[in-house]
Amino acid sequence: MQWIRQFSEIGIDDVPLVGGKNASLGEMLRELGPLGVPVPDGFAVTAAGFRHFLATNSLGPKIAALLDAAGAGGVSGMEAGSEAVRALMLAAEIPADLAAEITSAYRELSRRCGADALEVAVRSSATAEDLPGASFAGAHETMLNVQGEAALLESVRRCFASLYTTRAIGYRNDMGFAHDAVSLSVGVQKMLATDEAVSGVIFTLDTETGFRDVVQIDAIYGLGENIVQGRVGPDEFYVHKPTLRAGFEPILWKRLGTKELRLVFDRATHAHDNRPVPESERAVLCLTDAEVLQLARWAIVIEDHYSAKHGEPTPMDIEFAKDGREGPLYIVQARPETVHAAKKGATLRSYELQKTSEVLVEGLAVGEQIASGKARVIADASKMSEFRAGEVLVTESTDPNWEPVLKQASAVITARGGRTSHAAIVARELGIPAIVGAEKAMTALADGRVITVSCADGEIGRVYDGALPFRTVEIDPASLPVTRTRIYMNIGDPTRAFKLAMLPNDGVGLARMEFIFASWVRVHPLALTRYETLPADTRREVDAITARYADKREYFVDTLAQGIATLAAAFWPKPVILRFSDFKSNEYAHLTGGAAFETAEENPMLGWRGASRYYHPDYKDGFLLEVAAVRRVRETMGLANLKVMIPFCRTPEEGTKALAVMREGGLVRGERGLEVYMMAEIPSNAILIDRFAPLFDGFSIGSNDLTQLVLGVDRDSARVAPLFDERDEAVRRMCAQIIAGAHEAGRVVGICGQAPSDYPEFAAFLVEQGIDSISLNPDSIVRTKRRVAEVEARDQGTLGGGRAEPLREAPMAAASSR
Repeated sequence: MQWIRQFSEIGIDDVPLVGGKNASLGEMLRELGPLGVPVPDGFAVTAAGFRHFLATNSLGPKIAALLDAAGAGGVSGMEAGSEAVRALMLAAEIPADLAAEITSAYRELSRRCGADALEVAVRSSATAEDLPGASFAGAHETMLNVQGEAALLESVRRCFASLYTTRAIGYRNDMGFAHDAVSLSVGVQKMLATDEAVSGVIFTLDTETGFRDVVQIDAIYGLGENIVQGRVGPDEFYVHKPTLRAGFEPILWKRLGTKELRLVFDRATHAHDNRPVPESERAVLCLTDAEVLQLARWAIVIEDHYSAKHGEPTPMDIEFAKDGREGPLYIVQARPETVHAAKKGATLRSYELQKTSEVLVEGLAVGEQIASGKARVIADASKMSEFRAGEVLVTESTDPNWEPVLKQASAVITARGGRTSHAAIVARELGIPAIVGAEKAMTALADGRVITVSCADGEIGRVYDGALPFRTVEIDPASLPVTRTRIYMNIGDPTRAFKLAMLPNDGVGLARMEFIFASWVRVHPLALTRYETLPADTRREVDAITARYADKREYFVDTLAQGIATLAAAFWPKPVILRFSDFKSNEYAHLTGGAAFETAEENPMLGWRGASRYYHPDYKDGFLLEVAAVRRVRETMGLANLKVMIPFCRTPEEGTKALAVMREGGLVRGERGLEVYMMAEIPSNAILIDRFAPLFDGFSIGSNDLTQLVLGVDRDSARVAPLFDERDEAVRRMCAQIIAGAHEAGRVVGICGQAPSDYPEFAAFLVEQGIDSISLNPDSIVRTKRRVAEVEARDQGTLGGGRAEPLREAPMAAASSR
């Protein structure tokens, strides 16, 4: 045939012939189908066929004249020109020879798929679309559930006309493409019964940070249009690529979405209809673990193939769908991801609010930036003309028709949608912050009110009252010195892990389990192991939190494992040292169900905490859940870079008991490379360092508790707060003793307390004593790394590169300037 190519006949090198979308479909069906990646069958009407349509109807000169006239009229002129061109094309006839080839190919596709008149998807595929530097996503038309020859021909004509939608014209102008240099092919593909099942999108990186070691999957019920237009909040999954390749099952993250609507095709009315999803279906994830892993494996195959084709790593943006009648999953599109792939520079930029105010609304953060402006609340697209440049757009959801407004916005807030919705994708592309899925935005934000949109603090984006000051920090990792002392990071929030991992670091010296407990798990572990003993009202609270889990213990293990795994994956393969829980009794009591299992203590800071809980019969089964979560991360997900640390271990006997309980739970020091560390934060740890050393692989100084116990100062007491100083001579002597004793026993030692982050001179002192690593708060890494390099360089010159001299009895200032 002259104007038709089967998908099996085309590949990625045929973009000039069939456009980016069809070329990619053909490439996958032909090259990746044999590798197990399923792609629905179909054919392409070539760009030559499109040009034949224009030539037969003498449309080329008329279109050029209309677009030239529209170019001088701004946005309104572009809209008028677009409407005129499309009307011209929709009134034109498809040439008889082209129509005959289309209908013949359709009959053959129907025969191959075992149907008399196959339902198909009819998709536009421009010759400048789905390229690494330009996506044109959403700019052209797609028609779904098309059936019969007459309907197919009409759909092809509509696709041809969609090359001249306002948004397509505007995008070509923005990207520098000449209108007459871009042609349009049309893909005709077997339609899956997705409206009866599930669909979604896959990115082979984290869409927020560009972190490339994960596959991100967003899924909803019904046809995928809802996910792109941001009408629903999708379920969200993350899978770790390196350990998936190694044969493990590393689903790091499973986040339940709202999934409010299901877009279906009503065969009685031949129309698409959005219908509410029953609460029972919204309350469960729409993909199984096995399906998530299968999609991730296919995504890796696709990314590897396109990376080889392009000769460089090529993150991919992929669409998938499940056939509701036949059951299996399919890949229905793949294109290079364009936002993060275009960022070649090494400079890291971060934003930080310098003050806060009343939080007006919250949602999912997109863009990791901060912006201020007047809120402009617009209920529907017909009121877009009210928007003024620099304002913050507030609306229900956006689609490609909103792009002229989005280009003028300082930020965008939508009441619906997820991180792969249209608003989120365009905001990233434009480099502006967005908050999506902010359910109360349309009522909580008054039109004209000055607000600050902050997406700089992890997963949750917040809208603050007023214009708040913030600062921007830029770091070029290449400009930072290399140090002998390892520079680790203190981290607790898994939602910030991918971004923070991009800072210069050697790993994580302290991963705080308490944060995952409080913000992810939220339930006291004993409220799950002893659920039957809870009062009725507390059981109802627990039931609400654990609704997706029939087994209450599994809720704890699965949720905790996800948080831990996200931290471990972000820094893979660097070491991540996880401190087992170290809540005090009053803090445990604040967890749901905690009041039933915690007794009031006069001084919780010195009470039942750390190792003393782990082997105690009143908490042991709770600790075993922590152990089970760690085992899942290391053994099921394959994240063997995870190490564990026991806090507040008063005696070697306690250390032995804690290790015995870990062994009972199947977590054994030395097996599968597991290293177990101990927090050195009690004077007894320093005095008996030689007896603790055989039990553990290393130590981490906890300067906060060590200072409190050495100086006898309650760090929570305001009256004696001025006496709390990690730089005190007694505290420094204890630190020096721990470092020297650990090294004498052949053990590594670091520090993960607050002091090195707050006091560069304290960090310098530790380096002088030969400490192996310093773990810092993220905002202190750059300046402390530079300070450490200075000290190392000085000691290299004065001490011949050996370890520092013994601690001198001198003031801190003298010690730091030695």
